[in-house]
Amino acid sequence: MTGRIIGFLIWCIAGAFFFGMGIFCLFSKKARPMGFWANVKVFEVTDLKKYNTAMAKLFCTFGIVFILFGLPLLAEQNTGWILLSVVGPMILSITAMAVYTIVIEKKYRKK
Repeated sequence: MTGRIIGFLIWCIAGAFFFGMGIFCLFSKKARPMGFWANVKVFEVTDLKKYNTAMAKLFCTFGIVFILFGLPLLAEQNTGWILLSVVGPMILSITAMAVYTIVIEKKYRKK
């Protein structure tokens, strides 16, 4: 039981990191847009405040859903629910990339 709780706590710390990035983005006072891709300069944004709010929503939602996908780690051993913890974050990451590219980037990129 202790190993499962420790594993879930580590999972929650990873999810809290993404949630924290969203909160940081929401309350950021710098006149800089929050980046999504690593080591890539962010494009010119039309409305910085709305863009950062959209990014904050994306990161906070990602963090909360990521933590929820970790709940099967607390279940009994040899349960099928563990597939949620394995496949769920992969689908969640692909969905976040699609939302960023199709919705946020398209809406806030300066033309």
